[in-house]
Amino acid sequence: MPMFHSPCLPTQSRSNPHHRPRLTASRIRESLTTRFTKCVCSLLLTLLLIVGIVVFVLWLNLRPHRPHLHIAEFAAPGLADPAGLSDSVISFNITDRNPNQKIGIYYDAMVGSVYYRDRLVGSGQVMFPFYQPPKNTTAITGQMAGARIAAGGTLAAQLAGDVARGRIALRFELGSTIRFKVKTWDTHRHHLHVECDVVVGSDGGALPESKNKRCPIYFI
Repeated sequence: MPMFHSPCLPTQSRSNPHHRPRLTASRIRESLTTRFTKCVCSLLLTLLLIVGIVVFVLWLNLRPHRPHLHIAEFAAPGLADPAGLSDSVISFNITDRNPNQKIGIYYDAMVGSVYYRDRLVGSGQVMFPFYQPPKNTTAITGQMAGARIAAGGTLAAQLAGDVARGRIALRFELGSTIRFKVKTWDTHRHHLHVECDVVVGSDGGALPESKNKRCPIYFI
C-alpha cells in the first residue's frame, strides 16, 4: 500500500556533501590568518623591546652630566670704602670640571654678577665662548666692575656693620648658554645658571669656609 507524506509534516533534511569541506577550508584560512597576525605582533613587540634596550643602554652611556664648579679664589676689595665697590674690581677664580666620559660642552659668553643682600654690587662679562673637552677641568677667571652703594642708606649701614664683624655674605652668580657635544651631534641649548654663596672678610678676600666649595647649578 503506498504511503503518502503530508506536506505539513517535517521531512528529514539531507546533508549537502559539499557543505562540510567549505566550512573546513574557511576555518583553515581563519586559523592561518590568526597565526600570521600573532607572529607579526610578536615580531613587532620583540623589535620594540630590542630597540628600547639599545636606547636605554646608549642613554646610560651617553647621558650628559652637569659640570662641577668650585670656588678657588674670590676677592672684593673696597668693601670697607665709604663709596662701596664703585672704584674697585671684583675678581674670582673658579674650577669647572666636565665629568662626562665622551661628551664635550660648548659654552657661550659667560656673565657674572655679585649680590649683597639681594642688591647688585658688581657685574660684567667674565668669559668668552669656549669648548670644554670630556674629562677636562678648566679654570674660569674673570673680573667684574663694582657698583656704588649710596652712603648714608640702610644698605651702607648694614655693610659697615658686616665689615666691622669681619664677615660679609655675598652671592656670586654666573650665567651662560651651553650645548653638549657627542661626537658630531650637538644637543639643543641649555641656559646655565650657577649660584655660589661666598663669605669674605673685612679685606674682601674669601674666607677658608668658602674656598673649594661646590656651587649649585640650575638649567633655566
